[in-house]
Amino acid sequence: MSRRARPLPPWLAHALRAQRGPVPWSAVVRGALSAGPLLLAAVLAGRATLGVVAAIAAMLAGINDRPGSRRSSVHRIGVPALAGAAGVLGGTYAGDHLGAVPLTLVLTLLGLVAGGLCAIGPVASAAGTQVLVATAVGAGMPLPESAGQRALAFLAGAAWLLVLRLALPTPGSLAGDFRFDGERAAVAGVYDAIAGLLDAVGTDHALARRAALTAALDQAQDALTGPRLRRYASSSAERRLHAQYAAALPLAEAATALAWAGEAVPARAGEGPRRLAAAVRGSTHTGPLPAPSRSAPALRALDDALLHAAEAFDRGKENRNLHARRRTLRDRVRAGLGAGGREYGLRVALCFGAAAGVAQALHHARWYGQHTHWYWLPATAVFLVKPDLGPLVSRVLCRAAGTVLGALVFAGLAAVLPRPEGLVALVAVSGALIPVATRHFAAQTAVVTVLVLALVMVGGEPQASVGRIGETLLACAIVLVAGHLPMPGQRGGGVRSRLTAAADAATAYLTHVLGEAGTQADGDPDAPRAVRWTLRREAYRTLAEARGAVALTAAELPALARHAQGADHVVTTLEQLVDATTACAVHLDDTGRLTPQHTARLTELLDTLAGERHHTGLRVPEAAAVPALAG
Repeated sequence: MSRRARPLPPWLAHALRAQRGPVPWSAVVRGALSAGPLLLAAVLAGRATLGVVAAIAAMLAGINDRPGSRRSSVHRIGVPALAGAAGVLGGTYAGDHLGAVPLTLVLTLLGLVAGGLCAIGPVASAAGTQVLVATAVGAGMPLPESAGQRALAFLAGAAWLLVLRLALPTPGSLAGDFRFDGERAAVAGVYDAIAGLLDAVGTDHALARRAALTAALDQAQDALTGPRLRRYASSSAERRLHAQYAAALPLAEAATALAWAGEAVPARAGEGPRRLAAAVRGSTHTGPLPAPSRSAPALRALDDALLHAAEAFDRGKENRNLHARRRTLRDRVRAGLGAGGREYGLRVALCFGAAAGVAQALHHARWYGQHTHWYWLPATAVFLVKPDLGPLVSRVLCRAAGTVLGALVFAGLAAVLPRPEGLVALVAVSGALIPVATRHFAAQTAVVTVLVLALVMVGGEPQASVGRIGETLLACAIVLVAGHLPMPGQRGGGVRSRLTAAADAATAYLTHVLGEAGTQADGDPDAPRAVRWTLRREAYRTLAEARGAVALTAAELPALARHAQGADHVVTTLEQLVDATTACAVHLDDTGRLTPQHTARLTELLDTLAGERHHTGLRVPEAAAVPALAG
């Protein structure tokens, strides 16, 4: 009798897991045209060292060049680039005028601030990481240019990649208006996700399909709410696209209510959203929609939403409210100074400061020999301490393996490639591989290692593969130890802050929906719905973020994973509460009152959350408040 293989521990399984999907050929082309041509132009102009700085900036911008719309890429690439240029400027001045001890203290303090900044959101995290890496490069890379020249070269390198992102066509922009690439695909993805959820109603796949719908709505929101020259949509095509996204919100609400009820729906229910998705992608009319089925409140809401969507597709009436989250400066400061921001800031400061101090000690002890670049150790520590790159041990294993592989590959290539033309070509090839390599941290590390080693050699330094391997292993040891040290306050601050945000958003959504029952008869009925859809979007978005934080912590070693015990159950209960609230909203629209089934389910879920309050500190309404809120 064969024995079943034991599953791998979560921290090791995560290290072996890679993302899958089609090759992003447009991003590959941009990568090939970014760092390599910049370096070639600088070499031909006799300013190779400036070309190295510009190529590093283009490489970092390429790492941030993720799938999405052109509009969102401006924010996602531009903000970290500005932070990186400031880091190069400040780091160069600090490296030129401060001794080893004051410089280490300054870098440690910067790590504390940048670490808290990383807790605000993905773009802030990229900016915080880039300012630390750029500061280390500015302080530790001896170049003949002034601080201002280096900062301008850094900005030019990132700006070149951004220009390529805005100017070159992508597969999604070849159909219809050139300005739309990710936007149109993201809105169509929402309708496809709605159809997928309707197909899964009454099955075990409904929860996963509802999570996929949340992800699709988040992606479409981000794609449509990026920076623009004008405040509102400036063309008929853009106004139509905004109206098509807005028309998907009541459809998503009705589909979620049907999934909550768990009763089978007609097989043709998903056909309407699929036809709407095809109309978005092809910028065409919807054509005939399936016949209505109005036997239940949620089905009536679905059919009404389909008719409203068909009208919006034809008329393209502008909808200025995309129901996106509105975060003020106060909200961002609160996130950075909250439990998650404080814990992450302290850990980044400890890792970055310790790595900088050790690097300074080795540098002044002449451990580097002829190599004067000591920035690799603190820069490596910055990437290793980032929690959004995976669990701690997984990051360490992937970084170590990727660096060893990349250094060995470069050592072999450097022995046969002509200089500098062969190294410039290697930089171009590595830039093209970055969009594919980002699917796995080890692969990304290997490609970045080859690229940086080639840049350093073009800048005049000898081959440094062995030194880079040693510094990387030392950085891994520093981060691994620092990551498991006790910190002031309660551990698991990142998970707790995400849970608190999700509970607050769910409470606000529930309170508003139950309060709608007495207000729908007065005034404009669409006004409370607009607020409701904004609150629902925020509730589901924060829940998805909490779910991701819990899954990440659960994949750590047991010493860290224990701080997330029970959190997955809390997230599941909050998700069920938001789903039930959505079902209540649809039923209130149809009948104006709740059924005993709705109130009983809400009371049960609130009682369950109240039982978790003693060790989570979540703020949720008392179950006894449900009848009062319902009016």
